Amino acid sequence: MRKLLIFCSFLFLFGLSGQLAAKQVRVDSLRYWTAPNNTRLVFDVTANLAHKIFVLDNPKRLVVDIQNAYNKRRFSQAPFNHSVISRIRSAPRNKKNLRVVIDLKKAITAKSFVLKPNKKYGYRLVVDLKQGSKSRSRPLIIPSEPVMTARRTKPSPIKTVANSRPSKQLIIAIDAGHGGEDPGAIGSRGTQEKKVVLAIAKKLARLINNYPGMRPVLVRKGDYYVGLRERMKIARNARADMFISIHADAFKKKSVKGASVYTLSNKGATSEAARWLAKQENAADLVGGVSLHDKEDVLKTVLLDLSQTATKDASHDVAKKVLKNFGQIGRLHSHSVQKAGFMVLKSPDIPSILVETAFISNPSEERKLRSSAHQRKMAQSIFNGILDYFQYSLPPTGIRMASSKTRHKISRGETLSEIALQYGVSMKQLRSVNSLPGNKIRIGQVLSIPQG
Repeated sequence: MRKLLIFCSFLFLFGLSGQLAAKQVRVDSLRYWTAPNNTRLVFDVTANLAHKIFVLDNPKRLVVDIQNAYNKRRFSQAPFNHSVISRIRSAPRNKKNLRVVIDLKKAITAKSFVLKPNKKYGYRLVVDLKQGSKSRSRPLIIPSEPVMTARRTKPSPIKTVANSRPSKQLIIAIDAGHGGEDPGAIGSRGTQEKKVVLAIAKKLARLINNYPGMRPVLVRKGDYYVGLRERMKIARNARADMFISIHADAFKKKSVKGASVYTLSNKGATSEAARWLAKQENAADLVGGVSLHDKEDVLKTVLLDLSQTATKDASHDVAKKVLKNFGQIGRLHSHSVQKAGFMVLKSPDIPSILVETAFISNPSEERKLRSSAHQRKMAQSIFNGILDYFQYSLPPTGIRMASSKTRHKISRGETLSEIALQYGVSMKQLRSVNSLPGNKIRIGQVLSIPQG
């Protein structure tokens, strides 16, 4: 009798497991996130799943086969003028699987993965489409726009006398955190970090673009996600002199508030150094183009350490300037520069800081983050910190100096700091070469620009 009961229980469990295994995954919806050179498709599904993808030609299309799945309604279509997707269609396959066919306008490469549930979404099947095999993100340069700053009026065009030559502009890479499928932190009123920090980033870009001798590069210009290492890559491809990553923090206690500024920790720098040393052709970029192929391991490490030390020191200096300016418009969460192993701060040759503008989890700070006026104040504080740093320092990446014959005639509205930025020299150098007791200059005065 006992054996019979065990056998019946086995049959029941076997049948139950078969029913569970047979339960199909429901594909509820499809969402699109479009970046300059890639598109992300996100399928919302009810459970984890098995799938495969492959690309076909003549005509160009991508096939997504989802095992043991079905959809109740048609998927939403991409905009008719989408750069890559022409149409999306789906149908059952082998009675229990789902096949999704994406008709394409051009060649793409594709990859896919499944994301586990988070606070906002359940399981998701993500399919990334990248245009071509060698395409890469292109940074956005914000067009010039008249902006009134707290420090000065609209700058006058810089005039130089004969024998002058243009110098390299200071390039500031501005990274708005999160984006696309990743909303970042979310406030109690539903404010999404990704939208707030992008708004601040664009305001900062306009301030920078309006200042002589400086040019902004936005890492992302819209609501799409950029991989963390890709963010670093965009900044390096733009030959950025500084990297500013903007975020809005969150904490389980709603009373926590204030701004913070981070630089890369020593542990994070060490791990990244090992990664770069493993790729000698890349590591050469960090030490002035010196080939590392014929160098001993110890020398390679020393050369890279020298580069990183200069970058870390510069990062800490600009972080202090930005933090000081934030203290003038609101409360600070930490009165000293913090260190952490954030991935986006790991470019060994670019001074990099991460700014936590406020706690979006704090109701009062969330309200301020939603205000365009307060966003401008935060952008202005970051901008002022950048100016404070470059007035007395040059980036370790090296700005090309003007020749010793260069002269500059002062026009109405110009300041010594503007002229220093224009020619890639420090204010200290300008004062020394021209025997200036302070920062005051007069209209018509001719300054000698020091030789690099």
